[in-house]
Amino acid sequence: MKPKEKNRKPTVPKLSKDENPKQGFNFYWIYGLLALVFLALQIYNWGSGPKRIEKGELIKMLKEQDIERIDLINREMAEIFLKPDRLAKYTEKGETPKPSNNAFSERLPDFVYQIGEVSTFEEDLAKAQESVENPIYANNKTRRNWGSDIFNWIFPVIILIGIWLFIMRMMSRGAGGAGGQIFNIGKSKAQLFDKNTDVNVTFKDVAGLEEAKLEVMEIVDFLKNPDKYTKLGGKIPKGVLLVGPPGTGKTLLAKSVAGEAHVPFFSISGSDFVEMFVGVGASRVRDLFKQAKEKSPCIIFIDEIDAIGRARGKNPATGANDERENTLNQLLTEMDGFGTNSGVIVLAATNRADILDRALMRAGRFDRQIYVELPDLEGRKEIFEVHMRPLKLDGSVDKDFLAKQTPGFSGADIANVCNESALIAARHNHETITKQDFMDAIDRIIGGLEKKNKIISASEKKVVAYHESGHATVSWLLEHAHPLVKVTIVPRGKSLGAAWYLPEERSITTYEQMFDELVATLGGRAAEQVIFGKISTGALNDLEKVTKQAYAMVTYYGLSKKVGNLSFYDSTGQQEFSFNKPFSEKTNEIIDQEISEIVESAYAKAVEILTQNKDGLIQLAEKLLEKEVIFGEDLENIFGKRPWTKEEPVAKPLVTADTDNQFTEKELTETAKTDIREGSEV
Repeated sequence: MKPKEKNRKPTVPKLSKDENPKQGFNFYWIYGLLALVFLALQIYNWGSGPKRIEKGELIKMLKEQDIERIDLINREMAEIFLKPDRLAKYTEKGETPKPSNNAFSERLPDFVYQIGEVSTFEEDLAKAQESVENPIYANNKTRRNWGSDIFNWIFPVIILIGIWLFIMRMMSRGAGGAGGQIFNIGKSKAQLFDKNTDVNVTFKDVAGLEEAKLEVMEIVDFLKNPDKYTKLGGKIPKGVLLVGPPGTGKTLLAKSVAGEAHVPFFSISGSDFVEMFVGVGASRVRDLFKQAKEKSPCIIFIDEIDAIGRARGKNPATGANDERENTLNQLLTEMDGFGTNSGVIVLAATNRADILDRALMRAGRFDRQIYVELPDLEGRKEIFEVHMRPLKLDGSVDKDFLAKQTPGFSGADIANVCNESALIAARHNHETITKQDFMDAIDRIIGGLEKKNKIISASEKKVVAYHESGHATVSWLLEHAHPLVKVTIVPRGKSLGAAWYLPEERSITTYEQMFDELVATLGGRAAEQVIFGKISTGALNDLEKVTKQAYAMVTYYGLSKKVGNLSFYDSTGQQEFSFNKPFSEKTNEIIDQEISEIVESAYAKAVEILTQNKDGLIQLAEKLLEKEVIFGEDLENIFGKRPWTKEEPVAKPLVTADTDNQFTEKELTETAKTDIREGSEV
């Protein structure tokens, strides 16, 4: 079930200059400033300094005795100082001689010369001054550039620190929120909904869950009016566990609590507690309850709590230090431990209550367990009404009729039906959504996409027709089998044919009812045997379904005479990791024998029924080959009315198949969902 979606877009309030929060300091400015400093130093070094000269110019200066002294720096570079009166000789025309002193009154060299080998350089000096009366010799000096050395050592460290900060910022941005940062990995990832958060889901948007709503509304009323209960000595439940099949509206019910309670509401998934780091889950549990206690009274909603609430010690492969068990232990302590935890209500949801730890399920932690079951007829009417509100419907759409045709559908299934019907209506350019669009949507969701262009040979098509006719014939002629709605040999999804039934909505099932269902399921293979004298692989899913149901009859429900009133069903889930069977080898042989006898007797009965009604089977299959889709009225014309039918199981189809192979009356059921996906593939 999904709430009614609002057409209005959420408005974001604009902040004034005074209200706009100041942005934090950006570290990228430091990186840019360092780059500019480094670039400026390089430009300074490139654009300033003495001019380099070649070997010929140096020899000329030595012969003309223009050089005052030569300093050999670090045995790599020769600095040449000219006599002051000879400096203008080497200055270009129009250029004034540069100053020979720097800011620190230290004379700078006039020229520099890059030497190779020191011995060779000294030999060149001696040769160039053979005829000179006062020769010049090089003065060896050692000089350290402390600024350059320090910069060369610090700059790589700065680069590494910058890269590390960049990676950390990207990690925190990718993970989102405080919990994603490396130093806040133990913080809770729970999303907070409070009075400043617009939650539009209310109890009016939750349909078909009247009993569950009453339980939850009492908690909301306690939070709004605590004196009403505390004056009588009552205490609010510490925890409420929502249990039910997928799609029944557990999370939607929690959303409605967030919209109605008007107290801080923390929402988190069970998988958000567990990370690859040891101890993170327990730390996040502590942080979550710490935040909740600061904002009490409040509600914590943990969706899919089975991710951390699985029973401890059931899997021996996990070892002694299981992170999930540590998280569960911390959750147990926070919910009902030595410390006080007043004002914090834990609301959780799961569809695997059988595997939860017993310490988590006890009173004092989860005081109430609310079973959110599949909706009944009245519930489906209400759910259809909720999801039909935003739809533009035709007058032919009747929610009562649709509710009758969808037994076993969850709220999510019904929401999908409504949405798919709107898409189909738009695809066919309809102004409004008609009843036919809803029927097509049910077909599309349950059976899959229709495959008109699938290549099937004539012989295969004939086998499919007799296979589906066998299902239809046997189910029509058995008292406890589900009444047929429609049979088709138009391929859909993985199946080449399908049969739709409308089952009774019953809570208990007898042996006769289950046995008749087995016979009807085996009717497809029995028809192949009766008509063609051979069987095919088309009954694979039929046989799988029959085997599972027969096994359940013998080992779970105690419907076998030889095994007796015994059940080997384990509701606690402890046998999941067990290497031993709960029965002996002798009992195992009896179970196998009983399962085989039940299935074979059901198959023999199906063959017997089809042999006695072979003419009707052939007539039905020929009609199915001609029309590709037949309805319950066609079986009624061939076999007559079912004597066991107390009331009409379905509404009479208004229109039969048209020339396009597009049938109009799509009355599908939960059993049809099984027959298509598991029972009638050929």
